[in-house]
Amino acid sequence: MTTVQPGGGSMVRRILLGSQLRRLRETRGITREDAGYAIRASESKISRMELGRVSFKERDVADLLSLYGVDDGLEREALLGLVREANKSGWWHSFNDVLPGWFQTYVGLEEAAALIRTYEVQFVPGLLQSEEYARAVFGQSRPVISEEEVERRVSLRMRRQKLLTEGGSPRLWAVIDEAALRRPVGGPQVMRGQVQYLIDAAEQSNVVIQVMPFRFGAHAGESGAFTILRFPEQDLADVVYLEQLTSALYLDKRDDVDAYIQVMERLCVDSLTPERTIDLLASILKER
Repeated sequence: MTTVQPGGGSMVRRILLGSQLRRLRETRGITREDAGYAIRASESKISRMELGRVSFKERDVADLLSLYGVDDGLEREALLGLVREANKSGWWHSFNDVLPGWFQTYVGLEEAAALIRTYEVQFVPGLLQSEEYARAVFGQSRPVISEEEVERRVSLRMRRQKLLTEGGSPRLWAVIDEAALRRPVGGPQVMRGQVQYLIDAAEQSNVVIQVMPFRFGAHAGESGAFTILRFPEQDLADVVYLEQLTSALYLDKRDDVDAYIQVMERLCVDSLTPERTIDLLASILKER
């Protein structure tokens, strides 16, 4: 019987359901084309379903389960129940006016992650930004975006941060390049508040912060910022998130993920320890 673990978000439930449907299809030796024909759809739709990139119709999943020979009542009900859960909207959908579709995927994955490892070069990671700092970051885009949109984006960022303090919070492990701490985003007062915000955040048991210092020179993170998401469901592979100006890449192939994990491990080894990071942050506060 296929084991269905409880998911932590509709996006992850879709990915989990899709991966289980793919395994069932491959076990039966059925092609995507034949599966698509069974539900009056194209081969490409089956591919998108198995990647968790589209919503699921309960009737389609029921027909696929019959095609794949899933007759056990408990197994069918578990998978169909996952369909219903996967189609529920997350809280972030109320921010659709300022949330690009490609970033909705990330917020859904972030909500469901058990471990979030991130490396940032230019800015403090979003989950660790103070409200004033976030406002300064978004404000740089004006007049392209309105003041009202800036405030909506700040509200979204602050809402995301509740993830770290609510029950069942994931572990956040952030490596921040010293350049992000030295760049005066919003001016000296905003940066003082941001550095203090990091010091306070580091006191949380589920938050680890390290700084990659200038003095280290060239290091493993030469390719730029990235985030690795790990999930409690064993059926789900780690995902690497790479943000671009108008889109994002989500990598889950084992070789790709392993390469980024190796870089992250090297960054953690070469960066200041969490204890020495706090010392550096305190010294930056005094300078400012």
